Amino acid sequence: MIRIGQGFDVHKFEEGRPLIIGGVTIPHDKGLVGHSDADVLLHTITDAALGAIGEGDIGRHFPDTDDAYKDADSAVLLEEIWKIVEARGYKLGNIDCTIMTERPKMAPHIGAIQEKVASLLKADVSQVNVKATTTEKLGFTGREEGMAAMAVILLQKN
Repeated sequence: MIRIGQGFDVHKFEEGRPLIIGGVTIPHDKGLVGHSDADVLLHTITDAALGAIGEGDIGRHFPDTDDAYKDADSAVLLEEIWKIVEARGYKLGNIDCTIMTERPKMAPHIGAIQEKVASLLKADVSQVNVKATTTEKLGFTGREEGMAAMAVILLQKN
């Protein structure tokens, strides 16, 4: 049996914060704002995994009204959700992710991000695809106000 889930997330930029994407700190003059570390890609992956197993979304499991998750490491949150995925008897088939941003350029960091995501999902890096695109200077990402990410995940029954 297979299960498919999709995720989407958005965070705005702010000076004075680190930029963490896919569990990797990216050099940039701004970081993303959120209750946790605002890792837009890991939030997207977490939502995709939750969707595939019919467990709602990241906000249901880690509400932004709970101070326990203030500045939380999104990798730790994903690991918690992945334990639920595994407890249901699933493993990663593959995941395909897209990061939307004008800057910074993501290409130099894609390999490290894929490796980190693969380790979090207990999978081979060949099962994890991460790509980036601009929005041709259109919308909030085009104006460099923030970043967005989306993902589709395929889970396979063990």
